[in-house]
Amino acid sequence: MTTTANATPEPNDSNIQTQLQQIEFLRTEVERLQNRVRELETDKNVPAATAQRDSSVDVTPINEADVTLRRLVQRIAMILQAEKIVIMFHDRELGELKGIPPAYGLDDTHLEHFRIRATHGISGRVFREMSPAIFDDIESNEEAKEDPFGLLNVSNGVTVPLVIEKRDEENRVIERNTIGVLHAFNKRHGEDFNEEDVRLLERMAKNVGSIIANLQLYREVVEEKEELAQTFESLSAMAGLILISPDMRISQINATAKHIFEAPQDAVGKSAEDVIKDAGIVEMLRKANANEDPGKAEIHVTVGGHERIYESQATSVQGPEGKHMGVVAILIDVTEVRNIDRMKSSFVAMASHELRTPLTAIKGFSSTLLDGVDDQLYGPEDQKEFLGIVVSECDRLRRLIDDLLNTSRIEAGESLKPNYGTIDITELIEKVAKVQQQATTKHTVKVAIENPLPKLIVGDQDKMDQILTNLMNNAIKYSPNGGDVVIHAKNEGDTLLIGVRDQGLGIPKDHLTKVFEKFHRVNNEDNRKIYGTGLGLFLVKHLVERVHMGKIWAESEVGVGSDFMFRIPSNMDIEEAKKFND
Repeated sequence: MTTTANATPEPNDSNIQTQLQQIEFLRTEVERLQNRVRELETDKNVPAATAQRDSSVDVTPINEADVTLRRLVQRIAMILQAEKIVIMFHDRELGELKGIPPAYGLDDTHLEHFRIRATHGISGRVFREMSPAIFDDIESNEEAKEDPFGLLNVSNGVTVPLVIEKRDEENRVIERNTIGVLHAFNKRHGEDFNEEDVRLLERMAKNVGSIIANLQLYREVVEEKEELAQTFESLSAMAGLILISPDMRISQINATAKHIFEAPQDAVGKSAEDVIKDAGIVEMLRKANANEDPGKAEIHVTVGGHERIYESQATSVQGPEGKHMGVVAILIDVTEVRNIDRMKSSFVAMASHELRTPLTAIKGFSSTLLDGVDDQLYGPEDQKEFLGIVVSECDRLRRLIDDLLNTSRIEAGESLKPNYGTIDITELIEKVAKVQQQATTKHTVKVAIENPLPKLIVGDQDKMDQILTNLMNNAIKYSPNGGDVVIHAKNEGDTLLIGVRDQGLGIPKDHLTKVFEKFHRVNNEDNRKIYGTGLGLFLVKHLVERVHMGKIWAESEVGVGSDFMFRIPSNMDIEEAKKFND
């Protein structure tokens, strides 16, 4: 692990600063919610829903509230001699009253369907008007028919509102909010509910309402905390995040940062120096903690066998009234940025060579022909050979320019417009093989078709030609010692498997998936002698996957050779393919 301090600023500085601000906001929100949850879990005097005192109700602690509410519902059923008790809570977003557990005398399946619009039925009226209702004859009560009472075989009942009161310091009611209704159904022994039942139910509804409101507040706080925590983790999913207290201890650290520093699971509370174990990062944190300019630090770590580079920034965290709360540091993975910079430099060098080589040949042979015109130094055969070389090098330049233009179009989000038609794939394979055999004397180009291929397939003939030609060029180029180059194909029914196999240098396993990336080249002694832009396989991948709706991959063994294979549909629908490319 190495550290470089005060690295050159990157173009993404503003993005990092924005992330730091977002992270600090989330940190303060999480801290606020943690304090609120602890308060709700431990304070037996926390009033329901409003943090205002209600002297008429003792609110049960959150960790006992569910059990207490269930007992209270059973107690209401016993006192009122009711067969069923149902609590309906008002869902503000849906505008509905819906049954919530616990209930008495019915199962959860029926409870899930026990709901009604807050503007309908007896339930809605009691909720809106905040006044109780007794109903004896359900069959003749038109208003009751809007309620879901039929689910429970209700014959009579009493309904009261669940009301939460806000009180001032002098215990005066300053606000009343209805959060739902409480039902008691089917009085036992064939009796009807009366006014005394209403008064009893209203009294007990205060306790029910307070417990429900308290539970709801608790759950909302917990859900908000979890949501913020997930957002916190998601925001920094590609970055390490560390929060340091003023005494230089870890107050929070995300999974990515733990992975970077191989920190223990119980890192929170430990000394930052003991957990981070990187002098450059620790020094940056110390400076930020002392309100000094912390600069930047760059850390190199090995993750999954690959080196990753993280750039770190830190800033002091200020709380209310400017109080120093500690330091927040973010570590951004800049590995790809560094790799792209290196690849671009390599590409410029390679492209310069690729352009210079054909231009040198064109100029050389053109000058030779021009010098011999007057003296007729060269005969028709020599002139034909020289002009053939000039044409060949011009074609090489054209291919290079086409690759650059096509790559630019793909990068700009513009797909290479396909021209679909029918392809005689067997004929095309044999044609490409013959052309490539003419281009090399060190290799033997072979065609191996395992079983009869479809006479015609749907595709873009020119782009399929380009796919096979690029793969063949690649195989010949990376087989400097010659050998067999084989185009092989197999009819798999709904798909065709086509590949190009060589006996060349081979590709290390850790590069197999990267060879299709722009500018990527395997950097070893043998490959450095072989020039190319690193764009050919990138374009082939696009033409296979985007234009022909297929998949491409490579199998290889260093020193033995490589096999680039792709699978495409043998019965691709033209209209479907056009939609796929739109």
